[in-house]
Amino acid sequence: MSHPLIAPSILSADFARLADEVAAVKGADWLHVDVMDAHFVPNLTLGLPVVQSLLKATDIPMDCHLMIDDPGRWAPGYAEAGAYNVTFHAEATENPVAVGRDIRAAGAKAGLSIKPGTPLEPYLEILRDFDTLLVMSVEPGFGGQSFIPEVLDKVRTVRKLVDAGELSILVEIDGGINADTVEQAAEAGVDCFVAGSAVYSAADPAAAVESLRRQAVAASPHLR
Repeated sequence: MSHPLIAPSILSADFARLADEVAAVKGADWLHVDVMDAHFVPNLTLGLPVVQSLLKATDIPMDCHLMIDDPGRWAPGYAEAGAYNVTFHAEATENPVAVGRDIRAAGAKAGLSIKPGTPLEPYLEILRDFDTLLVMSVEPGFGGQSFIPEVLDKVRTVRKLVDAGELSILVEIDGGINADTVEQAAEAGVDCFVAGSAVYSAADPAAAVESLRRQAVAASPHLR
């Protein structure tokens, strides 16, 4: 039994007040930071200098989600800066195992992410080289999109392998997670829930984190 992790996504925060917005989610397990390069995805957000500043402003472990081309070149820098978990996209590199190895060597946990339309099967073999699998439940690139329930089949597949002791990996989900969708994700076997607008559009973001965590526990066969 593990405890559900709630990772508020600062993509939905006010970028002019980032330190305050991070302080507003006190009690969150991870802080999810979306790095976009306007190449791999059609949007541009923030990069390493902002992450370095945020690391000084909070004790919440930082979960950097790199939606970028050429992660082999850029990912280790986020680990070196002090991010707790650094995730890149399977679709962005020919050699995900090498990138994961470099992230771990630089001191962070290594995460692999797959888009909603990307099949899991080609990557099942390499999941033992990763700490986290981030299943995208929206198309990466923009916040505020609707949850795609079909991706939960990928979650179920990995959960079975973890429960059978064949794999040791944390299953994270990102996209459209809110009070209406967190329970089905928890039921499917998710460990870590990224929530953007559901947290940051709430009057009390810290209370929204707590509420999502309670819902996840109630719905999950494996979380307490």
